[in-house]
Amino acid sequence: MYVYDHVDQRLVEERVAQFRDQTRRFLDGKLSEEEFRALRLRNGLYIQRYAPMLRIAIPYGLLSSRQLRKLAHIARRYDRGYGHFSTRQNLQLNWPRLEDVPEILAELASVQMHAIQTSGNCIRNVTTDHFAGIAPDEIVDSFVWCEIIRQWSTFHPEFSFLPRKFKIAVNGAAADRAATFVHDIGLHALRNDAGDVGFRVIVGGGLGRTPLLGHVIREFLPWPHLLTYLEAILRVYNRYGRRDNIHKARIKILLKERGVDRFRDEVEAEWAHLRGSVATLSAEDVRRIESRFVQPQYPALDPVEPIGGPAFAAWAKRNVHGHKVPGYAAVTLSLKKTGVPPGDVTSDQMEAIAGLAERYSFGELRVSHEQNLVLADVRQSDLVELWREARRLGLATPNLGLLTNIIACPGGDFCALANAKSIPVAEAIQRRFDDLDYLHDIGELDLNISGCMNACGHHHVGHIGILGVDKNGEEWYQIEIGGNQGETRPGVKAALGKVLGPSVARAQVPEVVERLIDCYLTHRDSEAERFVDVVHRIGIEPFKEQVYGNADQRASRHHRERAVA
Repeated sequence: MYVYDHVDQRLVEERVAQFRDQTRRFLDGKLSEEEFRALRLRNGLYIQRYAPMLRIAIPYGLLSSRQLRKLAHIARRYDRGYGHFSTRQNLQLNWPRLEDVPEILAELASVQMHAIQTSGNCIRNVTTDHFAGIAPDEIVDSFVWCEIIRQWSTFHPEFSFLPRKFKIAVNGAAADRAATFVHDIGLHALRNDAGDVGFRVIVGGGLGRTPLLGHVIREFLPWPHLLTYLEAILRVYNRYGRRDNIHKARIKILLKERGVDRFRDEVEAEWAHLRGSVATLSAEDVRRIESRFVQPQYPALDPVEPIGGPAFAAWAKRNVHGHKVPGYAAVTLSLKKTGVPPGDVTSDQMEAIAGLAERYSFGELRVSHEQNLVLADVRQSDLVELWREARRLGLATPNLGLLTNIIACPGGDFCALANAKSIPVAEAIQRRFDDLDYLHDIGELDLNISGCMNACGHHHVGHIGILGVDKNGEEWYQIEIGGNQGETRPGVKAALGKVLGPSVARAQVPEVVERLIDCYLTHRDSEAERFVDVVHRIGIEPFKEQVYGNADQRASRHHRERAVA
């Protein structure tokens, strides 16, 4: 867990005082709406459909139990008793009062938290693998590198008013669990033949209106040059990025228009002026950041095989993950219980989860970009008891990697930009697939839902992606298949989904998903072949035929099987 020094603490406290005065002046009529807009966005404050929304920064998804208790208190006192964990590993409050936001920021500062740069055209929260520091396939502890980037990018004078928002992801392990190919910049740690650490640099990825996968512009960047190379990329973007059209302002559009080779040459030319400059990192710089992280002191343990019956075994298979220290495991607490909006957690649950973290995981937890929470350092001997407690709290749904572990944005229930609702669609699908045995028969499948083309639900990289669209004032849903967030296992690459066909009404979405599953199961060669593998092998035409070709006249196979049963 990163611990602030006096510089960090002074920075957030001064920002609180600054925004308190700005808010007072706005409420007194001394600042116009337009003048205040840029100021509130720099502090994570949006105006949503019904109320303001405050986005609280959780840098690289790392939280202490003390911080989670503070978030519980804030949600209870200043909101409606719950919060929403987003795909940026942040927490969003949907109902705060504008006049209370300075007090919320002051409370956050008391536990080394803030909402700085969680919105606006700046470098946003840096995200990473939620198993950082403990993954068996880890190359570097990405938390350290994320913190280096955070300190470099916060209030950076050159990059506070970029053409558009800017997102960076760092992956420190062999498997890409940070979706690096769909970020403005993705950094994937690796070692060269000499054993030296560096980063593969990926630029120009992103979802939304124009989804694109990033391009590798450097196969190996030695770690001391990380910040100077990032600075070169940002300078090229700041210089040439479009500012006249918000829909063409992202770096992915710049790279597409200029071409990868030309963009790379421009970055390299800029880097020639920056290489070896003051931002070049030394081993002492890295050690200084590492020293600010309080690391768990693991007692030596022998590996054990916990025994807790069939229900525990089903949970352990999906929600318990490997750890590089013998005798320990990482555990995902599912925020995807049927009937609960994906990523939502109540104040009471936050308090209880903080207690679980203190008893079972050295008082620390992580937020995953799949909108779940992770206890990273659980003794294997404690797994059964932890499972019992998590189940009582409604946090033990054994569906990690399965269809009902849905990623979804808040959609039209809250967001002013949304064309359609996401939450009711997610619930309808979860209820349709409430048979855990059937879910396990289907196997690994990612289903993502976005309420508009901004793609906050990452629908483009879901094995099945659902996008809410507006048709003459009515909500309809476009279906994509074949997306994949990254190389999470050998041979599987990041991919964008392809639109299946015409959009469908909300009531049809669960049936369409079921028909897609039927087609997958019909064409699957073995239980090891995932949905996305089948789509890439046979193409989308068989799936399209299954959904649109005479589909209204026949029930799905699973529906018939359940009727017979």
